Amino acid sequence: MGFSIHTKEKDGVALIFVEGEIDMFTSPNLRDTLLPYFKPSTPGIIVDLSRVSFMDSSGIATLVEGLQWSKKEDRSFVLAGLGETVFNALSLTKLDNVFSIEPDTETALAGLGK
Repeated sequence: MGFSIHTKEKDGVALIFVEGEIDMFTSPNLRDTLLPYFKPSTPGIIVDLSRVSFMDSSGIATLVEGLQWSKKEDRSFVLAGLGETVFNALSLTKLDNVFSIEPDTETALAGLGK
């Protein structure tokens, strides 16, 4: 399966749509996509993982790094649309209680008041 990332903004919130497998080869691409959105004009970032079929520890580390950046910059960082595989990976590491997780992007946007 291939890997792709598509981005757009809605009411200033960055929407990051990831598709494919997030592993040690693709997680740097995710990191490079996330980094520019940690700026004062972006109040929040939503990472839609509904089309992610697999995520290894490097993918989890990239998301944790994003969460750390968001806390440092006082931004919202929300994961949306987690499939069973991704949710299980976060659950096994007890990170499902650390991240803000929403069932889909629209619910995440509503939670940010957008």
